[in-house]
Amino acid sequence: MSAAPQPGLFAVGAGSQLYLELDRARGARERSLIRAVASLREPRTTMAGVNLVAGFRPELWRRVAPRGIPRAVAGFNRDLRGADGYVMPATQHDAVLWFSGAAPDVVFDEARAALRALASVATVAEETVGWPYRQDRDLTGFVDGTENPTLGEAPTVALVRDGQPGAGGSVLLLQKWQHRAARWEALPVAAQERVIGRSKPDSIEMDPKPPDSHAERTDQDRFGKIFRRNVAYGGVSDHGTMFVGFCHSQRPLARMLESMAGIPDGVRDALTDYTRPLSGGYYFVPAWSALKTFAASDADVG
Repeated sequence: MSAAPQPGLFAVGAGSQLYLELDRARGARERSLIRAVASLREPRTTMAGVNLVAGFRPELWRRVAPRGIPRAVAGFNRDLRGADGYVMPATQHDAVLWFSGAAPDVVFDEARAALRALASVATVAEETVGWPYRQDRDLTGFVDGTENPTLGEAPTVALVRDGQPGAGGSVLLLQKWQHRAARWEALPVAAQERVIGRSKPDSIEMDPKPPDSHAERTDQDRFGKIFRRNVAYGGVSDHGTMFVGFCHSQRPLARMLESMAGIPDGVRDALTDYTRPLSGGYYFVPAWSALKTFAASDADVG
C-alpha cells in the first residue's frame, strides 16, 4: 500500500498562512518532540478548517527513524557562499509547522493551541505570517510559480517514490527573502523583465533568456522539477517572499540555490540584487502514515 502524504502539502487556496520554526527545548528528547508534533494531527487541525504540515531537521528525523528518510538529505547547516562574496544564510531549526486556513483567526487559534501542546518539548525560533498577493503573483508583480506542476502532477514531483526510504515524504526548502522594494520599483518594466526572464503581464518566457535572469538560473528543465507553495509575508515597510519548495529529492533544490548564488560559473541570479535571503532551512516532511505510525507505536512520553 502506498504511503499517505501529509494532506496539507497539496491543499491550495488558503488565504492565511503561518510558519513556526521550532527548536527542541533544553532537556527534551528528540523522540518526545516528534511524538508531540505527531499528536497535533487529527482531529484538532481539521475542526477549524486548518491544514497542518509538519517537518523535521533531516538529521533529527533520521536518528529516530533511520530508514524513514532518503540517505542524502541533510539540513541547511552551513551558509551557502557564492560569487562576489554573496551569502545565503543557514538558519536551520529542529522542526517546522506550517498552518494554512481560510482566515487568520482560525490559523492563529490553532497555532496557539499547538504551541501550548508543545510547550515542554519545543521553543519558537522563528514565526512568519504569510498571505497570497494578487492571486498568483509575488510582490515583484510577476507571476510566481509559472512552472509549477498541476495538482495532479504535483505528487510525482514532491513525494519520495514508493519503495524508497521515506516514501510518501518530501524534502522542504524554506527561505525568507526580503524584497528591496524601492530599488526594484525604480527599474523600468523592461529591465524588470530582463531580471526575471519573463514578461510581466503574462509570464511569457524570453527566448533566449538572459544568462543571469531568474528564469535561467532556476531552470527546472535543467535542475529538476519542484512544487512551490510560495506566499508573501510582512507589511508595507518590510516585506518579501516566503519560498516554500517541495521535492522528492534534495538535489534539485540545492542545485538551484547554488546556481542562484553563482557557484558553478560565477554568474549570480540578477534577482538577488533586489531580494535578500534572511533564512534558510531544509526539513523532511514525513508521510502522514509514517508520522501516525510513529506516534501510535511510541511508548516514550518523557
